[in-house]
Amino acid sequence: MSPGSHTRRRITAIAVLTVALGIAMLAGVGFGAVSVTPADSLGAIGRMLTGAPKLPGDAVIVDIRLPRVVLAALVGSCLASAGVLYQALFRNPLADPYILGMSAGAGLGAVIALTLTAGATALRFGLVPAGAFVGAILTIIVVVRLASLRGVLDVTSLLLAGVALSYVLAALSSFIMVFFRESMTSVVFWMMGGLTGASWPYVRMVAPMLVLGLAVPLFATREMNILLLGEERAAELGVDVERFKRVLLTAGSLLVAGAVSVSGLIGFVGLMTPHMVRLVLGPDHRVLLPASAIGGAVVMVLADLAARTVLAPVELPVGIVTALVGGPFFVWLLVRRNGHR
Repeated sequence: MSPGSHTRRRITAIAVLTVALGIAMLAGVGFGAVSVTPADSLGAIGRMLTGAPKLPGDAVIVDIRLPRVVLAALVGSCLASAGVLYQALFRNPLADPYILGMSAGAGLGAVIALTLTAGATALRFGLVPAGAFVGAILTIIVVVRLASLRGVLDVTSLLLAGVALSYVLAALSSFIMVFFRESMTSVVFWMMGGLTGASWPYVRMVAPMLVLGLAVPLFATREMNILLLGEERAAELGVDVERFKRVLLTAGSLLVAGAVSVSGLIGFVGLMTPHMVRLVLGPDHRVLLPASAIGGAVVMVLADLAARTVLAPVELPVGIVTALVGGPFFVWLLVRRNGHR
């Protein structure tokens, strides 16, 4: 494929996904207990951006639905982008953002915060995301230290350390829940993943983390492509492999920690989205990374919409929706992968 056709393909893919995201977000804002037309949604958003006087129905759109839809898009983009980075790091399309124990670390941090703030809703709003974020970051620091005892970040050791630490942290979370049963309901719902507490402060917290997490990888897609050839070959082609693995790990960890801190544990988005994009557009990270970032936003917005509307007025945790779709998808990947051997 010529460079010109490759560029056109990338632009077309990004344009199609961007349009799909716009449509999904309009649907997310429009559907709910009270339906809102696209014209009313766009009008309310326009008045918010221009500072024009609000109409009586604008509050539902601007203060409740829009921040939730925007946060869903940011969380999905974080998880899908992290999935691309981890799959490049492990050179395995079945790698998942939670493979390094970050979900267990975030879970423990959230459990501690939920326990400490039992009965104090105002404190819980800020401390639970902070606890989840700190737990995720501390976990990845410990995992990297364990996998780098000889000065080299070994991918296999990284995986083993993540799995081992996950069991320990999950056991600690269960131990705390046993002794503080009054917080168990809140903890269980957080573990299922959801966006019920979405607000503009959460959006302002996650958006910079998405930008920071993608800043370096988007300009290092060539190195990511080379890393797929193997570490020895990548080193021969001029890539500082050890440094680059740490860059991918840091960026991916920042993205996952940002998403988990506001949405709880939502699985499979980081696995499904990159693989679906890869099936359509191929493994070139110059297309795969930005397309997955937008595709993840689309998937998450639609999953949240389904969680809110399928059994309305009952709202499902988003993590249940992604698991119901992602579980069979993962099984299909395994069958397809084994069938090609």
